[in-house]
Amino acid sequence: MFKEYTQYDGLALAALVNSGEVSAKELLDVAVYQANKINPELNAIIHRFDERAYNAAQAGLPNGVFNGVPYLLKDLSFSFADEPVTMGSRSVNIISENDSEIVKRMKATGVNTFGKTNTPEFGLIITTEPKAHGATHNPFKKGYSSGGSSGGSAAAVASGIVPMAGAGDGGGSIRFPAAWCGAFGLKPSRGRNPVGPMFGESWEGAVADHVITRSVRDSAAMLDATSGAEIGAPFVIAPPDGTFLQAAMRAPRQLTIALHQQPLIANTVVDKEVMAVLEQTAKQLEAMGHRVIPAEPNINIEQFWHDFMVVVCAHTAFTIDNIERHFGSAHTKQLEPQTYNMALLGRSLSAVDLAQAKHGWHHSRYQTGLLLETYDIILCPTVPTPAVKHGVLPPSRMDEVLMRSADLLNKGIDMGKYAFRSGMIEKLSQPVLGKMAFTLLGNVTGLPAMSVPVGMSKKGLPIGMQLIGRMNDEATLLSVAGEMERAGLFTKASFEK
Repeated sequence: MFKEYTQYDGLALAALVNSGEVSAKELLDVAVYQANKINPELNAIIHRFDERAYNAAQAGLPNGVFNGVPYLLKDLSFSFADEPVTMGSRSVNIISENDSEIVKRMKATGVNTFGKTNTPEFGLIITTEPKAHGATHNPFKKGYSSGGSSGGSAAAVASGIVPMAGAGDGGGSIRFPAAWCGAFGLKPSRGRNPVGPMFGESWEGAVADHVITRSVRDSAAMLDATSGAEIGAPFVIAPPDGTFLQAAMRAPRQLTIALHQQPLIANTVVDKEVMAVLEQTAKQLEAMGHRVIPAEPNINIEQFWHDFMVVVCAHTAFTIDNIERHFGSAHTKQLEPQTYNMALLGRSLSAVDLAQAKHGWHHSRYQTGLLLETYDIILCPTVPTPAVKHGVLPPSRMDEVLMRSADLLNKGIDMGKYAFRSGMIEKLSQPVLGKMAFTLLGNVTGLPAMSVPVGMSKKGLPIGMQLIGRMNDEATLLSVAGEMERAGLFTKASFEK
């Protein structure tokens, strides 16, 4: 048994395979052992195909940058041929006919995928507690959330099952769980990574797929392997000057950093411990030679949440209708109440409502772009609080009753429009949206953003800080993150080192 497994990142493990010190099978043996030991308590992995992975190791994996490295994929947007996709839902169980484009590119790196990780239903909530598969526990404290929607992947990485795992981000779903589980999570720029062939712009371009990792350089190396144009893509963005891995390994130039402290969702309180880590991180960056100056994007926060909800509700309605159209209504009979309600709201919206929301997104993008003309990057918390207990973020039983009642009321009035105008949606969604008060900016604008594991709460729960970069400038973010990691600023509890 390779006892030092958890001390290495993916690139280091691949180097051991390439040198002949360990084999791909031996690495898989350890990953399977870790999964068998840890996952029954953690519930990060919800589907396994170990035998298929062993066969792949024996047949010979692609000789890529991650040759032989054990790997997991989030059970949402990553289609892995001949394996099921449930999207965290009791209503969906589809066998993928083909690999999605990003999975093809990930496979070419030599990773050895042996399972799928837990996610909330359709990735719609930022805690991984689906009724379909049960809750994923935070690796640092059982009974606490691992975040979402890539909570299973973050927990699997932070607990030492794998050095990295596939993840996706539509409202913070890479950065959010990375922050709560003490891992590194980068959301690439809009259009940097493929989302096809099933989609061109998932959630109007808000969604970006990538990985959650132990190290900065693994994230950079995977982005080198997966980024680039695909057939039918609405965007073709410029490649970096050099490679992302090179960027992660070099020191950045002196940067001017905007310190963003005001939540973009009303009535959101930032935890004192989170603010303390923010101040500490700002001082550490200043000690490295960067300038950190308080500055806020000029965004209408009342319109900001509304525009995001309109887009997500419209796309949730599309998702449910699409599943019914292709697989029959039986596939949506057991939807969770919040999913059902969001689809109901989406059906009540007009094309004009969606166009107005997208216009609002443009305003947010423009105002943030103006800020980034003066500042190189933005520093802010990833999440306003450390991880919360299970049961805090999903809808309460009373909320579920209200959601189900909405369908009956909708027979007499336009419940969807009423719910938005009356403030009902704002009230019901605030507990979740408030936790996304800093991550949403990256999704609405399409800007690259990352969470770095730089703090711990008194309860022993990780605290992440977020850095947001200029459009298509992942290189600067990775350079700063690499500098922070090498300086020892990453919390060592995030993974064994």
